[in-house]
Amino acid sequence: MIEPPPLKNDCFALPPGVNWTPVDEALALLRDRLHPVTGEECVPLQAALGRVLARDVVARRSNPPRTNSAVDGYALAGPVAEGSHVLPLVEGRAAAGVPYEGVVPAGQAIRILTGAILPEGVDSVIMEEDVTAEGGEIAFRGPLKRGANARAAGEDVAEGAVALPAGRQVAPQDLALLSAVGVAEIPVRTRLRVAVLSTGDELVEPGAPAGPGKIYDANRPMLLGLAERMGFTPIDIGRVPDDRDSLRARLDEAASRADLILTSGGASAGDEDHVSALLRESGALQEWRMAIKPGRPLALAMWDGTPVFGLPGNPVAALVCALIFARPAMAALAGMGWPEPQGFDLPAAFEKRKKPGRREYLRGRVKDGRVEVFRSEGSGLISGLSWAGGLVEIGDEERHIRPGDPVRFLPWGAFGL
Repeated sequence: MIEPPPLKNDCFALPPGVNWTPVDEALALLRDRLHPVTGEECVPLQAALGRVLARDVVARRSNPPRTNSAVDGYALAGPVAEGSHVLPLVEGRAAAGVPYEGVVPAGQAIRILTGAILPEGVDSVIMEEDVTAEGGEIAFRGPLKRGANARAAGEDVAEGAVALPAGRQVAPQDLALLSAVGVAEIPVRTRLRVAVLSTGDELVEPGAPAGPGKIYDANRPMLLGLAERMGFTPIDIGRVPDDRDSLRARLDEAASRADLILTSGGASAGDEDHVSALLRESGALQEWRMAIKPGRPLALAMWDGTPVFGLPGNPVAALVCALIFARPAMAALAGMGWPEPQGFDLPAAFEKRKKPGRREYLRGRVKDGRVEVFRSEGSGLISGLSWAGGLVEIGDEERHIRPGDPVRFLPWGAFGL
């Protein structure tokens, strides 16, 4: 199994003098400095769904392998001029899986069914609906172009050509293509292992008794689900109280089991922000103060050679930062390249004034061709994530959005959700 080199400890370092990091600059830095950390293995086609191709997959056979008929009809040599034509039929027929072994003489035709290989001597097919067949002859009207209603050999994919490129995550439709070109085993990246850890004395497990001052851990199941939806291996490291020794032990465990660690909570600079404090002790912490709303603090570090993304504790901010920063970073580490979310410009169904300096993401959804936003921008309102169909992205500049103005909408599907 081929193993790539590890990341460097300074891969998250910001240029000197940077205080507030614009979103685009942060993404460019991550894109330039991250490389795949997963190994390579071969798996059978049946086990390839959701895996990331480690190398280009080359077609072992052309698709179609031979020129064949796209319709039920009669095969003949083209082109055919305008006017009425009568041709004698040769005995027999060509059917899918049962090719005609002989040669069709010039000036004659043969009965052919959809998917059948065109016999030698013919190159075109006329649909049976356009033909009168009687007494061993067919009558029809031209013109008919050469190659009409025929699928040329290799017109889809030629033998030896790249069927799917390295870095692609295999989808169900890809299994059909790989099967058609004769591929039974493919080289894939080993699955990226993503450890997820929640921090905070206030957290309890969903369903457990929650006394005064306690809240249920919403981030961990969300982030584990994100990793699984991306096709990675999620590793649940649990939740840790605000205790540095306990946190250190859990980070050690996560680093020994995973290729990347996602934490939530404790990433700022307060008295109980033990994640950032402990990562600072490791000597490889970079506290990125992001010019983004929601979710300004983003801690990036290396722990025992494993990259750590310290996400905000607020679930809305945690998801926004995970989608905008951690998701493409995880894709790069997994060998998938750098995915850019595909957005759409649609008219707004709301009004908003925005100050310059920060990029903002609002929870939104499309209704009647317009984008409406959640009733409140409060980042503590988790229900807005389920209400929404995606995010409205508002650029760094000052903006006064009025109903009907174009806004950028990023549906959840743009993030693979």
